[in-house]
Amino acid sequence: MTQKTYIQDYITIQNNEIVLNGTSVFKIEPTDFGDFSKQAYRSFDIQYPKFFKMDALSKLAFLGSELLLSPITSTEQENNIALVLANKSSSLDTDVKYQESISDKENYYPSPAVFVYTLPNICLGEISIRHQLKSENSFFIFDAFNTEFMSNYSNILLNSNKADTVLCGWVEFFNDNYKAFLCTISREESAKYTNENINTLYNK
Repeated sequence: MTQKTYIQDYITIQNNEIVLNGTSVFKIEPTDFGDFSKQAYRSFDIQYPKFFKMDALSKLAFLGSELLLSPITSTEQENNIALVLANKSSSLDTDVKYQESISDKENYYPSPAVFVYTLPNICLGEISIRHQLKSENSFFIFDAFNTEFMSNYSNILLNSNKADTVLCGWVEFFNDNYKAFLCTISREESAKYTNENINTLYNK
């Protein structure tokens, strides 16, 4: 029997602002993503030095997941949270930077630090390490956020007991243009977003 699933919390990151469950929790004057992400990290007093070594896509996914998962994860026990993310540009922003590092004949140095981020699903690994997740994770590439597919996929994971909670969403980063929309979905009844779905929340 297919059980109903419910959106528990959601977060949107774009235009130098982080909106959690419809409320702005961090906003600064227009600046580049590097500066924005650093200020956001410090503002939420996150203690995770590896953050500064990540590529921009991973930082974007990390910040969104940090605010959604930290309140519901535990270091004492395994957290059965699946990750289902998607974007349009894959890891192209990082791929371009890596290509530049090997194209310059005068300054030829393929950077191992950049190379490790030349797959979009690396951001899933970063989230999994941070929150000690060993559960299912998938990263999809779509022209636009395919909310129906993502919602169906999340529901299958929940209804087949592959996960207790799914972190689902869109993390797009290219040329300093970015948008993250992440939400947590579970079978636990929630009255918060009964008239909303992934699509309406994404487009808010």
